[in-house]
Amino acid sequence: MLRSLGQRAVTGSDEDPRVAELRTAVSRLRRELATHPAEFPDRVIAEDELAALAAMATHGTPEVPRMRRSLLLIAGAIGSVSALARGLSDVRSAVELFGQAPRR
Repeated sequence: MLRSLGQRAVTGSDEDPRVAELRTAVSRLRRELATHPAEFPDRVIAEDELAALAAMATHGTPEVPRMRRSLLLIAGAIGSVSALARGLSDVRSAVELFGQAPRR
């Protein structure tokens, strides 16, 4: 598999591969969350922040500080649901592709 070697598949478009990776990871976690049977108190927060990340990925290069804020909120909301841990990790990895937020 190409990803294991740090390479990316050619998509034939000018799209930033980081954005494509973010969109894929967010979409996967949204599906997993939608089909997860357990209700938990902060589920709506996770759903809202995943929707925000999806919107950012749809409209070009997202703002790193905003993505990191969304990631923290999602992690706080679903962090204890072990069935969603892999999807959350994938979203975190996708956000990290954009680099570190500038320090203030």
